[in-house]
Amino acid sequence: MIEFKRLTSLDVFRGIIIAAMILVNFPGSWDAMYAPLKHSIWEGLTPTDYIFPFFIFIVGVSVTLSFSKQIEMGRTKIQIALKTLWRTVKIFSLGMAIRFLPTLDFSRIELPGVLQRIAIVFLACALLFLYSNWKTQLYIGMGILIVYWLSMIRISIPEFGEGVLEPGKNLADWIDGVVIPAFLLNKKGFDSEGFYSTFPAIVSGISGLYAGRIVLKNNNKEQIIINLFVAGVLLVLAGYIWGWYFPIIKKIWTSSYVLVTSGWAYIIFALLIWLIDIQGIKKAQNPGLFLEATQ
Repeated sequence: MIEFKRLTSLDVFRGIIIAAMILVNFPGSWDAMYAPLKHSIWEGLTPTDYIFPFFIFIVGVSVTLSFSKQIEMGRTKIQIALKTLWRTVKIFSLGMAIRFLPTLDFSRIELPGVLQRIAIVFLACALLFLYSNWKTQLYIGMGILIVYWLSMIRISIPEFGEGVLEPGKNLADWIDGVVIPAFLLNKKGFDSEGFYSTFPAIVSGISGLYAGRIVLKNNNKEQIIINLFVAGVLLVLAGYIWGWYFPIIKKIWTSSYVLVTSGWAYIIFALLIWLIDIQGIKKAQNPGLFLEATQ
């Protein structure tokens, strides 16, 4: 097992993604944005479409590393769960508040949102880590992706029929319209961070849980790199193959989108561990942030 004080590469990965979030949300001019800073209109991927699932992947990794350490220090699962629940409430509430602050225009309140989805995924991953084993987590993740796929292409919805995957005309958007009051949805009547598509987003977090397990359970750093990289390549290939039958669409978080983005997250994470925690490419002012193999 690897013993660590802090995984610098994970901090760097998180910092890169947060910087990318800021760049995408504040590009300088909305009228003259570079194409890579825009989301895909519907099918396909741009660099921007990787940012959100990468952040959720990092949430999953962080849950595994942090909670494992807390349990080793003697904290009970219920203590960790209660703290997690409180943090979830704060993140979700902040996501809601951002919509109407600072103008206090309550007509802009929307229940779905980026922070709201992060809060839900964080809570789900935390509870899965605390109260299930890694095999159960994988089964749940695979089950969610398969059920989501089959439901999206096989369940017929009023007006639009079966298997429609167009904006506002698919099962995920229809379910959102049923379970979320209209005044809490955006003006289009559907949302990219809606209720139903949050389930596959949870699987992006589960992929991070397992990546964290790879870091903790392998005997040497080189094996961590190999396992992460191989898993990443397999996920990317599986995602593109699945994409032939269930297209890669960020705005409804399709199962193929989960696999492709999770796979690239594994690959980038492996590369960062190799560069930073093994090759030592980091600031000398932070000598305490590293992985060290147990002697």
